[in-house]
Amino acid sequence: MALGGTEPTANTIGAVSEHGPGSDLDEGVRWRAFYDEARGRLEVIGEEFAAVDARRIVEEASGAEPGEFAQVLDEFARKRGVAHFDAMLARRIKGEPLQYVLGRWGFRSLDLAVDARVLIPRPETEAVVDLALAELRGITDRESWVADLGTGSGCIGLSIVAENPRVRAICTDASPAAISAARSNAAGLGRPAGRVEIREGDWFDALPIERRGDFDVIISNPPYVAADEALPEVVADWEPTSALIAGPTGFEDGEILIEGAFEWLRSGGALVLELGETQLEQASRLAADVGYVDIEVHRDLADRDRALVARRP
Repeated sequence: MALGGTEPTANTIGAVSEHGPGSDLDEGVRWRAFYDEARGRLEVIGEEFAAVDARRIVEEASGAEPGEFAQVLDEFARKRGVAHFDAMLARRIKGEPLQYVLGRWGFRSLDLAVDARVLIPRPETEAVVDLALAELRGITDRESWVADLGTGSGCIGLSIVAENPRVRAICTDASPAAISAARSNAAGLGRPAGRVEIREGDWFDALPIERRGDFDVIISNPPYVAADEALPEVVADWEPTSALIAGPTGFEDGEILIEGAFEWLRSGGALVLELGETQLEQASRLAADVGYVDIEVHRDLADRDRALVARRP
């Protein structure tokens, strides 16, 4: 810990916490000092949200719930928590995204495990889930079927199942690592997990053939970045490229999904896609050519074109 003007190093906090055998308290050092240290070091490297990151790291290290942050600041730190704090702060200072550093992130009502195997769940995608739930809301006389293609962490499919008790979902991904992550998150879902099947495979190849024509909603947040498109370093350096880059144009996977979903949807079923803001006009034209009707483009929280909803007649 950089106290009394001492220059912070990777080991200073750990040095403060060393005590005699059997002692677990970091004697005389409260979590407020660790929070100040994290905030200060993150501000030095130019982290825009240093205060937020420092708070989340202290909450995770101390075991505090978000509503307990003010209280925990005045509690003495324990050695195990300090070691966890040290490790997380070192990773964040190196540029690793906060979500991966914490190992979990909130998405709608879920607390999901996330790491470098999967994309970080984002608020824009939460709004896309709303579009799918709206399509399912009127189905009350039977179970609904949803396919979440390219599920990653499982955030989309698991949220839909958690929020609509009449939904059965098949979540697919071509990445074995992502499938493992999604299964871990499904295991933490509780009883709704019994209505989820997670299958490995490329897009529609992973779906059971007997479900062709059964789906009320097919939803996906596919890769939609072009190969030559510049990405922020925090994204390009840490998040899985296979979940970001679609190909030379960025629309390759969107095209596959629009053309392929039609035969898997039930009559009146909807395809819901999150896409790049420059791709929605092209996506709408392709959807019309394939035979979809009631085609809509929805905007995201930043008022940019973000999602396509297209329905099978």
